[in-house]
Amino acid sequence: MPGHPVSDPRVQVVLDIPLHRFLGVELRDPQDPAAGIRFQVGAASENPAKLLHGGVVYALLDVASFLALLPALGPDEHAVTHDVAASLLRPVSSGATVDIVGTVLRRGRAVAFMRAEASVDGVLVATGQVTKTVIQAR
Repeated sequence: MPGHPVSDPRVQVVLDIPLHRFLGVELRDPQDPAAGIRFQVGAASENPAKLLHGGVVYALLDVASFLALLPALGPDEHAVTHDVAASLLRPVSSGATVDIVGTVLRRGRAVAFMRAEASVDGVLVATGQVTKTVIQAR
C-alpha cells in the first residue's frame, strides 16, 4: 500500500512503474507481495462505457503473476513476459475494487507458468495464463 516499505526492492520497482501508480495499484498484503494486488476502477482504468478496460486487466494479471513468482526467483534472476492469455468473464463497473492473485503452476530453469485470477467481492471477473522467461538480472 502507498507509503508502506516492502522488503524485496524488486517489489517496490514494480509498484513504482508509472502506469501502476496511475492505476492506483496496491499490494493486497504489504507483508506478502505474492498475495496479489488490488485497485479501484476509475477514470484511469475505464473504457468509454465506464467499465473496466480489458487492456488494464491483461496488464495487471501479468503484474500479479510476477509478484507470485518473485519468491521463486533468486536474487540474481528476473522474469520477463513471454506470453499472456486472458479471459474476461464479466464486466466490472466504475468504483469496484478488483483483487488480482497469481499462482505459480510450475517454475522451470528458464520458464515459469502462472495462473492469475481477478475478482470483485469474491466473484471471478477474469482469468489468465502467464508464461515468463527467467533471465539474469542486470
